Amino acid sequence: MNGNLTPTSYLVLGLVRMNGPSTPYDLKQAVARSIGHFWSFPHSQLYTEPARLAGLGLLREEREESGRRRRRFHLTDQGASALSGWMREPTPGNTEAHDLGLLKLFLGVMDSAEQVRAMAERQADDHQAQLAEYEAADAELAADPDVAACRAALHLGMRYERVAVEFWRDVAANPPGPVPAAETPEPTSA
Repeated sequence: MNGNLTPTSYLVLGLVRMNGPSTPYDLKQAVARSIGHFWSFPHSQLYTEPARLAGLGLLREEREESGRRRRRFHLTDQGASALSGWMREPTPGNTEAHDLGLLKLFLGVMDSAEQVRAMAERQADDHQAQLAEYEAADAELAADPDVAACRAALHLGMRYERVAVEFWRDVAANPPGPVPAAETPEPTSA
């Protein structure tokens, strides 16, 4: 990966390649409808990164002369080349699941097994709702062969949600009790 470019840089370049000239708002909307469900990052970067990439010659900026004076960004040949090079690089297989319920379960600071059960049931319901949203999006995209790669990523999200629903239902059925806090030694006087 180019030292000046981050995964967000490549996301911006890739979205402009996929969708054509885009404003930062267009990019934000595209992320909200797609990859934003799977990959979290500060969306404010979608407003700052295009200008930075334009400064590097990877995008070309076009500003409206009047009205809202929106900035629309176009992919340059150099940007397309950088994106293509990045796509050929090996991808590390590290995966992160930013699930706050999982963090709460791990820390075990709930008051009772019943509190764990209630949290697990909410988590299962939330993952079931997300699965339904993904399935609806998949059905909507099914007729368009141009989005096959996007649908493949969506299918991984659907599988993840199914596993998460099953996991949280198992936790709700057999909730672990709270993890006891370690004893804090009394301070000694010096």
